[in-house]
Amino acid sequence: MTKILDDAESFASAALAGFSKAYGRYVHLVAGGVVRATQVPDGKVSVIVGGGSGHYPAFAGYVGPGLADAAVAGEIFASPSTAGIARVCRRASHGGGILLGFGNYAGDVLNFGVAAERLRAEGIDVRIVEVTDDVASAPADQHEKRRGIAGDFPVFKIAGAAAEAGLALDAVERIARHANDSTRSFGVAFGGCTLPGAGEPLFTVPKGRMALGLGIHGEPGIEERDLATATELATLLVDTLLREKPENRTRAAVLLNGLGATKYEELFVLWDAIETKLRAEGIEMIGAEVGELVTSLDMQGCSLTLTWLDDELERYWLAPCDTPAFRRGDIIATTAAPSVAGQHDEAIDYPPASAVSRKDAACLAGLFEAIAQALGDAESALGAMDALAGDGDHGQGMRRGVNAARTAIDLAVQGGAGAATALAVAGDAWADRAGGTSGAIWGLLLRSWSRWLSDDTGIDSHAVARGARAALDDVMRLGGARPGDKTLVDAFLPFVETLEGAIAAQQSLPAAWNAAAAASHKAAEATAPLAPRLGRARPLAQRSIGHPDPGATSLALVAQTIGKRLDG
Repeated sequence: MTKILDDAESFASAALAGFSKAYGRYVHLVAGGVVRATQVPDGKVSVIVGGGSGHYPAFAGYVGPGLADAAVAGEIFASPSTAGIARVCRRASHGGGILLGFGNYAGDVLNFGVAAERLRAEGIDVRIVEVTDDVASAPADQHEKRRGIAGDFPVFKIAGAAAEAGLALDAVERIARHANDSTRSFGVAFGGCTLPGAGEPLFTVPKGRMALGLGIHGEPGIEERDLATATELATLLVDTLLREKPENRTRAAVLLNGLGATKYEELFVLWDAIETKLRAEGIEMIGAEVGELVTSLDMQGCSLTLTWLDDELERYWLAPCDTPAFRRGDIIATTAAPSVAGQHDEAIDYPPASAVSRKDAACLAGLFEAIAQALGDAESALGAMDALAGDGDHGQGMRRGVNAARTAIDLAVQGGAGAATALAVAGDAWADRAGGTSGAIWGLLLRSWSRWLSDDTGIDSHAVARGARAALDDVMRLGGARPGDKTLVDAFLPFVETLEGAIAAQQSLPAAWNAAAAASHKAAEATAPLAPRLGRARPLAQRSIGHPDPGATSLALVAQTIGKRLDG
């Protein structure tokens, strides 16, 4: 359990601030993450990594010469927001393009993907590499669906060394993808982790048992077995990974990674058995590492990672680097960069709006007030629903997101914003504060919807329907979800279709909206028998069967809340 904190809500930001002060010779704190505190040559490729907090030394501990140029940090176990990623990338761009590296999780894929689109529109060449090393999360023939766990580290280390060597973006991307394709991990847990402020762990492991195939966001393993001896555990970990050994590869970078609450002495006992097993299998270990490099708060457990090396990958795996959490080889000469302290984004300048649009913006602000109340009341229930096969933070994330959106839209109304601008600002604030998959989706949904409103004219029912369709299309395009995947889309699609039909039949907006909300609620309930096919719940799909999807449920709740307000 996390015992040292002032406020659970600010734990991640306080930890990042303290880290930045402790390691100011390596990093400068910026909004949403950290950037290198040493000068970087113009034209260098920027390797920027990131994900949720709670995994130290991932990801801020990797920033420094020879590895990452910056790290983006989300809330605990939640993806950084689109806006946060874009801000950090702009700070860390040196003219050679950007390689974004992160684990393959739905929220990260969506947020980093949308941020990349925005940056490309600004003229910055951005490439993406999703780490997919966890063999427990998908079969070998679906390697692209696997999660990123401790394999993040060797992939990022190799990519960072390639960029430090002065290679162009095409080459750095190729090498990073090659490293990812060559990396496999498998882990076990002896006990779950506890979120800051929580009284109980996200999952428990029965006494005398261990969970196989753990995740790093508090997800339990895919099966349980009796506790094993060090030799038996070493055999399990090594044999599992060797099943996917590439032909004609006998050299491997090896990482035995602690998850946060496993003593180093225990890891060394296990390493003794692993090293013996690997040598017996004819594997040459190159630059082996034992320690904590990708953790999960206070989780008890460990994972084994093998990155199968060729001459190129070995060169960059062994190349020098100097970061707060990992140092290798000769000291890299550096020069301190100017401080970025006190540099902030510019204040929002709201475009002019008509009186009727400003009045509509005030009405939208009232809707967000009602939604905030409803989601606050439902926080515990949504969290419990999410904990069945996920990390249990959906209710918390929705509350954080809507409260940020409510504050932002209130400020926009006070600043004279029209309806389109006000809704877009609310969407950005929701995504920025909530983080994670739900934050990314709601930020995208609201911003896409806002494009069909206006700051000049009043809101009409046809614009609302067209905005709903645009929001659904963008969520499906960028999030990758389809009907039947057991996601928010399962409730959003019938909402949009019913709204469009009712508006086309010339029903009033309140009547059409309430019909759509009823369809959404019914569809959300109907997700109970489905098995999730996307996101963190997919590896534990069986646990979700029989329970509605939390994302679909919260969307239906928001729709019903707005409907009641429209009737009032």
